[in-house]
Amino acid sequence: MTTRRRFLCISAAAFALPRALQAAPLYTWQGTALGARATLRLAHPDAKAISAGVAAEISRLEDIFSLFRPNSALSRLNHTGALQMAPFELLECLSLASAVHASSEGRFDPTIQPLWAAYAAASARGELPHESEITEARLLTGWENVTFDSSSIMMQPGMALTLNGIAQGYIADRVAEMLKGKGLTNILIDTGEFRALGAQPNGKAWPVKLAAGGEVPLVTRALATSAPLGTTFDGASQVGHILDPRSGLPTHMNWREITVSANSAALADALSTSACLFETRDEIVACLSRFQNARLEASHSL
Repeated sequence: MTTRRRFLCISAAAFALPRALQAAPLYTWQGTALGARATLRLAHPDAKAISAGVAAEISRLEDIFSLFRPNSALSRLNHTGALQMAPFELLECLSLASAVHASSEGRFDPTIQPLWAAYAAASARGELPHESEITEARLLTGWENVTFDSSSIMMQPGMALTLNGIAQGYIADRVAEMLKGKGLTNILIDTGEFRALGAQPNGKAWPVKLAAGGEVPLVTRALATSAPLGTTFDGASQVGHILDPRSGLPTHMNWREITVSANSAALADALSTSACLFETRDEIVACLSRFQNARLEASHSL
């Protein structure tokens, strides 16, 4: 299985500080977050402490959303099919996922994890999953079989969730709000999805370049791009990772890359993922119109 590497990059500048402190040198922290290289750049006298706080917050959120940490809230839910006293962040993410599921007419569905696992296991064998494996995995999908309230989550035995199409954006939102609470502005966070609070320190929009070409100016807004062939399950890199829960198959649409902006990175993340499963640009725009200020920024076909 081949994958496009993600990295996390955060840039922020001081806000409302005394003039003498605004000249603080640029501090750069590098580490690992979300299973990938992470960079945080701050111009702030307390940059080192703030960076440590950001790293700790990302790790705390990974303890909720990670599929690779066996004791994460999501891993425990997938293992048992139920989670009592579920973290607020997980419930909030599921609530947003439910709204996007409805607006996309079922195209966005976190219950596809069994399908993803079937494709990943087959890829490790150097092949694609057999029809019987896809059929078996599909029996374990269906958002209607997930229920949750203000404290608990329940789903049918054998089901499993993945929030890879929304959690990176959600984490970007949480980090942005944390930095804002520290008195910072002019923030750009890149977790693979972008979240900007304000503009660049020079007042200009953050110029976000798209891999397929073009640039989107970003000010106090979020941006996410999904590429069906960004991660693939075959040696020829033609079987993409965005699976259609309605068929159990990778998207057959001819999108190379779709970019969506919204008020939050979590929403932009989920909408760009589901957009790859629509056939036409007009259908994508209709889906996005159900969310205030969501906008299709670019759509590149193969």
